[in-house]
Amino acid sequence: MCAIIYYLTLPFIYLLSVVPFRLLYIISDGLYLLLYYVIGYRKEVVHSNLTNAFPQKTPAEILTLEKNFFRYFCDLLLETFKTLSITPEKMLQHCSIDPAATLLFDQLAAENKSIIIVMGHTGNWEWAGNTFSLCCKHQLYVIYHPLANKYFNGLICRMRKRFGTKLIPMKDTFRDIVKNRHELTATAFIADQSPNPNNAHWMNFLQQDTAVFMGTERIAKKIKYPIVFVSVKRLTRGYYTLMAEQLQSPPYADDEGSITETHTKKLEADILAQPETWLWGHKRWKHKRFKT
Repeated sequence: MCAIIYYLTLPFIYLLSVVPFRLLYIISDGLYLLLYYVIGYRKEVVHSNLTNAFPQKTPAEILTLEKNFFRYFCDLLLETFKTLSITPEKMLQHCSIDPAATLLFDQLAAENKSIIIVMGHTGNWEWAGNTFSLCCKHQLYVIYHPLANKYFNGLICRMRKRFGTKLIPMKDTFRDIVKNRHELTATAFIADQSPNPNNAHWMNFLQQDTAVFMGTERIAKKIKYPIVFVSVKRLTRGYYTLMAEQLQSPPYADDEGSITETHTKKLEADILAQPETWLWGHKRWKHKRFKT
């Protein structure tokens, strides 16, 4: 059944990848009406997450933010498919890299320093990976969780690798980083997913007690790489820019959780600046802290 669904939808996906951007966003507007008003895809999750994260906002403000998120989410879905056919020149027109970020990455490359990148699901993180691979000297490796459907997983992997990005399955993260230690690398962690609560760092994030993924901090300390936080800012519809800031460098202190808190607060600031461009449909707060 997975194969049937894949091969039935594949021609439409490729068709979406080649349509002009103006038409793509007309299609996205239609998809928004379908998802929001007809299907109601994860509306309860989105509404609950927004209400809890912004208790100071009125119901009308939450509703506006909810609709803006769904419009962005539909754009994001269709923009992702463009990676199948977009040219490098067009990619860099639609997702640029901030000059200060270029300077930072060039400096780290000149010093022959491999790095850990930490970021969240903001803006268009898929396009940001393409832009990094096209513009930067580091070989980009992205940590990813393989999809259950092997056919769609293969398609997503092809899209992500099209401009030179390489992938590391989550379960092989530390092993592959060590294996690649003689190469100039940037290993990207998207650290805003919901982790196992027993191995997480707990902190306040968007007004809620939140379990935060500790892998970025623990691996950075073991491998002794500098940590760079990457933001993906939406400039206008269909246009983004990648910004970067070096958070910390080795030697690292032993105070567990400080690095995790630092990059999570950076992500929170990004979300508060452009709240509609984060994945509110994700069940981020499905775990609760176990209290004795």
